[in-house]
Amino acid sequence: MKILRRLCLLCGVLLFQSVHADIPVQREDSCVVIDTELSQMKDDRLIVDFQLNQPGAYVVQLVHTPEDAGTELAASALVCGQPVGGDLKREAWIEEGIVSTFTSPVTFPEVGKYSVAIECGVKPTKVRIIPKVYWQSRITPGSEKYYNEWIKMHESPEKQAAMEWYKNARFGMFIHWGIYSQAAGRWQGVKIEDSGIKGPGVAEWLMFTFNISREDYREFARQFNPDKSFAQNIAKLAKDTGMKYVVITSKHHDGFALFDSAVSEWDVADATPYDGDLIKELYEACRAEGLDFGVYYSHGHDWMEGCDADYANVKKKNDRYNVPTRPNGKNLWDPSPNEYQDYLEGKAYPQIAELIELMPDLRLIWFDGEGLISEAEAFRFYKMIYEMNPNIVVNRRVGYEYGDYMDAGDNTTPQAGELVAKYFETCGTANHSWGFKEYDHDWKTPNQLLRNFVDIISKGGNYLLNIGPDGKGRVPEPCAESFLEMGEWVKTNADAVYGTTRWTRFSENVNPAKNAKSVPGEFWFSAKDNKVYAMSITPAPETVRIESLGTASGTVTSVRLLGSDADLKWKQTAAALEIDFTNIKTDDNGFVVEASLGQSEEE
Repeated sequence: MKILRRLCLLCGVLLFQSVHADIPVQREDSCVVIDTELSQMKDDRLIVDFQLNQPGAYVVQLVHTPEDAGTELAASALVCGQPVGGDLKREAWIEEGIVSTFTSPVTFPEVGKYSVAIECGVKPTKVRIIPKVYWQSRITPGSEKYYNEWIKMHESPEKQAAMEWYKNARFGMFIHWGIYSQAAGRWQGVKIEDSGIKGPGVAEWLMFTFNISREDYREFARQFNPDKSFAQNIAKLAKDTGMKYVVITSKHHDGFALFDSAVSEWDVADATPYDGDLIKELYEACRAEGLDFGVYYSHGHDWMEGCDADYANVKKKNDRYNVPTRPNGKNLWDPSPNEYQDYLEGKAYPQIAELIELMPDLRLIWFDGEGLISEAEAFRFYKMIYEMNPNIVVNRRVGYEYGDYMDAGDNTTPQAGELVAKYFETCGTANHSWGFKEYDHDWKTPNQLLRNFVDIISKGGNYLLNIGPDGKGRVPEPCAESFLEMGEWVKTNADAVYGTTRWTRFSENVNPAKNAKSVPGEFWFSAKDNKVYAMSITPAPETVRIESLGTASGTVTSVRLLGSDADLKWKQTAAALEIDFTNIKTDDNGFVVEASLGQSEEE
């Protein structure tokens, strides 16, 4: 009741828990899209009502046709009578028009009916309520033109079965590997951080950050000749780390394909001395180890054969309406002479088809570098994959939020209020670079990696943890050692990881600060059926207290230490579940308690 009273004071409206058929309802992708033709005007304000089914932080967006947008656009918004702060910022084009965003997020604390009042010089065609995490990650949901067709494919039995596999897998290996691995973070003796050109200081962006010409960059391919043992070694490392799937860069932004492509000679078969197909070899090695397989593919950026990523054309259109055009990731120093559409039709679409045909059991395509592709182009990638193999999962970076799941951003785990209906993944590095950088020795410890992992597991997501092999395909030893130590924890405590979901609480007593030191008393939770798993990443003290498992959580009927047959002595009080760990030794990287629950006292 306290929450409801505070909410009424904030909004000045009554919230309803039921879904109202006469107003727009939050969609499956967590967005609300309101057609203003169906909304009312009151006191020169456009009043739009909607039903929100997932509380959290959102931003308010307006969509105007180009003809109506003009050069200046002033507007204000009220959510439940409260002003929405921040500027109205032009963001992007979609097929329905120009999207502008009020830059201060709004928090909706409960499920229910809300209203937004818009005062604008020109009436928008659409009002959109978009999760804050989408906006922060530069995710621009597309127009309704493609949504119904996309959702039909996404919710098909085949795709949902594929998503069940993905949700249960939980832990995968990301591999950033290519001819840039030969350079190891340097060009002509200069470190990438000292290039003098603004750009990411990660090894795989070498060509961009030094503005290396296409011809000079080809020299790396002429020297690229990995060890034949790379596939078996990497597959075994993934297996020993407790991972269930592997995703490798089949083509990064430099356009170089690690597989034998019939539509481009800029690949391992034609441009290097290596005799073989690296993608197929790793695929077969992973399948032999019982691991599933996916590929990363940079579809929007291709610095070798993708001209300027259509930058000049898009910028010319955007400049007319003050829509920003980001040059980052576009080859503006030595673009190929072909048209961007020729690149898409002649290379990007065909190579995706080649990868699907090459690997019948391909599980995932991890797109990146969507750049300036259009909504229609992004949707075409998704639809083509579905029609060729509906069992393949696609990530959201295909563009315009048409993927099957979302990533929270590089090395980023969403906070509680940022979780959306779409399943999420966090991809992360073991040091600072994704590709191999020989002088980056700032390796995360196994405990730091586990801290990231249990946080992600507690929130119901997947962890895609990266390695950057050198030019020969060798994984740096400190990285491999940390993975193997992490793997011991994962294998011992697999019941708390695989096939689990979020519990009613994510954690207790956890320091949320970045790189916080792990201390006793911190717990993260996951759940499966009537079992709750309390995950710690420090050794157990003599008495372990888990406050979230007091009697209000339900009656604890049994307690088990994963990976042990020790007979635990325990008692449950209103304040906590207390467990006696006297003479029971746990690992330096912690332990997991499984508690079976009956009904709570409140039921």
